[in-house]
Amino acid sequence: MMNFREYQEQAQKTDQVPSKSGNGIIIPLLGLVGEAGELLSEYKKYLRDGEAHKLFPECVAEELGDILWYIANVSTKFDLDLEEIAEGNLKKCRDRWGWRDSVQTDTYILDSHFPEHERLPRRFEVEIMEVSENNSVKMKAFINRKQIGNDLTDNSYSSDGYRFHDIFHFSYAAVLGWSPVIRSNLKLKRKSDSGIDEVEDGGRAIAIEEGISALVFSYAKDRNFLEGVDTLDDQLLKTIKNMTLHLEVSQCSLGAWEQAILSGYEVWRQVEKNQGGKVIVDLDARSIIYQDK
Repeated sequence: MMNFREYQEQAQKTDQVPSKSGNGIIIPLLGLVGEAGELLSEYKKYLRDGEAHKLFPECVAEELGDILWYIANVSTKFDLDLEEIAEGNLKKCRDRWGWRDSVQTDTYILDSHFPEHERLPRRFEVEIMEVSENNSVKMKAFINRKQIGNDLTDNSYSSDGYRFHDIFHFSYAAVLGWSPVIRSNLKLKRKSDSGIDEVEDGGRAIAIEEGISALVFSYAKDRNFLEGVDTLDDQLLKTIKNMTLHLEVSQCSLGAWEQAILSGYEVWRQVEKNQGGKVIVDLDARSIIYQDK
């Protein structure tokens, strides 16, 4: 069975313009575009003729083969290894779309080896309440009837529901097993390791998480708070990834971040609509669920 590296080497032997500059670059790039057009043309014929186009599978295979040749040729011209390109692409796809197929215990990687009193609880319920005080609408959150964190307002000239943004932190905890904000609110900082306590659970990490929450909120606000949305822009997810490169959560995939954000907003929309309610955070199931008040 031929591998990509061997194919690239064999394909290069049939290159009629082997130069790595000028026409040697332009011709295979134009070839890629042309062969993609040929593939579309074959599909057009299939749409027109249906089963009468009996050579359709063979024609598609031929056009895909031509596309592959030009991909290999462009890779060679730019001194790239086609096999490494293929492996990198699969890794990117797994990171973006195959996160649930990864090892399920990665939810616990971040604090599983710490004492129990320094671990995020694997399952807990949060009561969210909206109250009006001193001409201001505030959000209060309770676990086991004990308030966690401070009263929150929208901190905005207009009411936009940001007072409920702790939901996003709960969602990060549920899906990613990570939230310096919730860890701080629950007094679960990992003080047994001074480095972890300072870097992972400290003020900078908290500020980064709050920054992510604000960034995504701005993005979501322009998109009906993600109602009916099941895919986020890659650039948003990559920005979040870059913001957390030096933190332990960097090992979480883009797909996991996407799920954490979408799950959080699904619950946030219900909490905002009902001015509160019960939220169940389950790290074992990597889920956050809303229940009516």
